[in-house]
Amino acid sequence: MSHPWRREVLRERLRALELDALLVTDLLNLRYLTGFTGSNGALLVHADGDEASVFCTDGRYRTQSQHQVPDLRQLIERSCQLRLAKQATEVGIGRLGFESHVVTVDGHAALAKVTGAEVLVATSQPVEMLRLIKDDTEVAALRAACAAADTALAGLLAAGGLRPGRTEREVARDLEARMVAAGAAGPSFETIVATGVNSAVPHHRPTDAQLRVGDLLKMDFGALVEGYHSDMTRTVVLGAPAGWQRELYDLVAAAQAAGRGALRAGADVRDVDAAARDVITHAGYGEDFVHGLGHGVGLQIHEAPALSQFGVGTLAVGMAVTVEPGVYLTGRGGVRIEDTLVVSDGEPELLTLTTRDLVVVPC
Repeated sequence: MSHPWRREVLRERLRALELDALLVTDLLNLRYLTGFTGSNGALLVHADGDEASVFCTDGRYRTQSQHQVPDLRQLIERSCQLRLAKQATEVGIGRLGFESHVVTVDGHAALAKVTGAEVLVATSQPVEMLRLIKDDTEVAALRAACAAADTALAGLLAAGGLRPGRTEREVARDLEARMVAAGAAGPSFETIVATGVNSAVPHHRPTDAQLRVGDLLKMDFGALVEGYHSDMTRTVVLGAPAGWQRELYDLVAAAQAAGRGALRAGADVRDVDAAARDVITHAGYGEDFVHGLGHGVGLQIHEAPALSQFGVGTLAVGMAVTVEPGVYLTGRGGVRIEDTLVVSDGEPELLTLTTRDLVVVPC
């Protein structure tokens, strides 16, 4: 298990911030640090080590927590956040960090009543900074999630599931069922299936619109495995593509290849976005690429880093990101091609393996 190692890395950050302990209340961060998957819990990470740290949940999760968090002292209490804060003061913690991006104003007031306001130290995203870099366990889960999505799409195509007359909703539910059959716990977000003119809507929600011969069909979907999300978009054409459809697809494919090529350790996230965006802009479609190039993926479907014109920071080995340029022509159709990749020392590891060539579905 990598959870003790993750907590030890976090302690290095706590010591650098001169904190005696950190109160972790975000449930995804709690899962990252302990493996706990319940709906109520908190963790007091002591800078001195696990021996002084305490995990808390309520009675509903007593048995579950004993199984998932066997290596930490546990408290069973409904109001975990306040109980751990009180315990921190009882053992003499003088500087207690809290997740300031998670705790509400009312929550802070309640904590201050227990600890005294002078004890509390606002600490923004200390665990999320660790989550930027995926360890081997996380990359393995991401690989499995991407494989489930690849398998689902391959099965859908082989079964003739993309045929005129089916609705966007039917295709979406079919893809989701196939991801579960391939080992996923479920979809990692609401599946996007957009046919014809709907494909020009970046985040179109499936409707009863029917697939028709000549349509561009955009599918953006992902699988959830062990809490980790995959993300992939493929655009196909039903029947022989029109000239403009193939030209648009080739343009987005070239931009996506440029974005993947710029994905390397040390690269500024804005430069990665620009590598793909410039291809589309120079072709005269800059205003039709209306979102960032990509985003981090992990325990959340959208997490840092943001690959965009407004992103901040540089890439590092172990970051998992998407590369997903798109061009959307209102009233005609749109194309997006998206992969999930992991930054490495050399070429990034490609996790979504479905072909990026234009798939022409026989009709």
